[in-house]
Amino acid sequence: MAAPLALGLIVAVTIRAALFRSSFADLIAERVEVVSPLNAWKRVVEGLALLDLGVSPYSGDVFHETPLVIYFFHFVIDYSEFVFMIADGITAVALYLAVRDYNKIMFRKQKYALEADRYPHDVVELFRTPKEMYYIPLKVALFYLLNPFTVLSCVAKSTCGLNNAVIALFILCTIKGSAFLSAIFLALATYQSIYPLTLFAPALLFLVQRLYIPVSLRSPSFWILAVQYGVMFLGSLAIIVCLSFFLLSSWDFIPSVYGFILTVPDLTPNIGLFWYFFAEMFEHFRLFFLCVFQINVFFYIIPLSIKLKEHPVFLMFMQIAIISIFKSYPTVGDIALYMAFLPAWSHLYRFLRNIFLVSCMLLICSMLFPVLWHLWIFAGSANSNFYYAITLVFNVGQILLVSDYFYAYLRREHHLTHGLYLKKKDGSEATLVLK
Repeated sequence: MAAPLALGLIVAVTIRAALFRSSFADLIAERVEVVSPLNAWKRVVEGLALLDLGVSPYSGDVFHETPLVIYFFHFVIDYSEFVFMIADGITAVALYLAVRDYNKIMFRKQKYALEADRYPHDVVELFRTPKEMYYIPLKVALFYLLNPFTVLSCVAKSTCGLNNAVIALFILCTIKGSAFLSAIFLALATYQSIYPLTLFAPALLFLVQRLYIPVSLRSPSFWILAVQYGVMFLGSLAIIVCLSFFLLSSWDFIPSVYGFILTVPDLTPNIGLFWYFFAEMFEHFRLFFLCVFQINVFFYIIPLSIKLKEHPVFLMFMQIAIISIFKSYPTVGDIALYMAFLPAWSHLYRFLRNIFLVSCMLLICSMLFPVLWHLWIFAGSANSNFYYAITLVFNVGQILLVSDYFYAYLRREHHLTHGLYLKKKDGSEATLVLK
């Protein structure tokens, strides 16, 4: 599989290099769907200019990236295009290796369950075969590399690509079973944008199950590992934050980065749910609704962890999708990361109910974004309501997509336990309803 992956990397690099040299590069870099006030390249350049003048990059209200990012680009600014292409390559390879190892783990679990005769005999057609699973890692890598959302994000030089690379490395280290490296990359991802903090739960659940420790609040082994992983995560995060302080000799980055993410002061239009709502919000209601909006990302991890405690990798996918939908400044680069996992759940296709409708919604909305933006900003024949309406439809499509996969996953697990062809007590065919 190395040759097809290498070919995919070459094709992806060629497409990006061609777009970097085209007249579309500057246009893409200005698209509000592709960049946000947090990750726009022009803001990084502005921060670098201030740093070179001996002024804190956080003294104004332009730069909101982390100190490590700006110091990193301080040394590689002349090679920024290569940096973003390499970041996409690292993400794709990390996802490839992670999904390959995950498939091996799942195939072994399936084999042991079959040998123990744990499944009803009529669910054979639901089993995953080695031939079916062989190309899935390659499909995941190509889904990320060749996704138009990823390509646009890379050409715009959005730092979202760096965040995706860190999260992909965190996923790889977690599936490899390296708790220490997993904690480091999770701390780095959390340092970048806060929201990956919610990935702590699925990572812990996976590491616990990999060591054959029961997921039980009464298990001492569970709590020992939880404390160890928590200490490694918090220790790594503290070291990274302190390093940022020593680089700047100031804590100015905390309100400028994390305060900016949480309080959402910049209402530049984007594909998220925050900007229009808070532009129309009465000021004395702002704090309440800000808490309501922000809690979405952090709240769902609790019921999902309870329901999917035996399936932590799928839980990880669900939470990454929730982050990309409900974060304060989302871009298409965030969406590309969780969409790359869709081939990994190809065995769920038979249970999906709305996939055609959702695919059409996302495709049509993606094409209408620039159209309605032009009508609003340049033609003057529309207003912000038009653009926000298509944003709402786009996010509804994402929510339907994620909930459909959630339903399909739970339904498949139910069939594996109770049989594929369910019957009522009177012998008639039963209907499975998700409540």
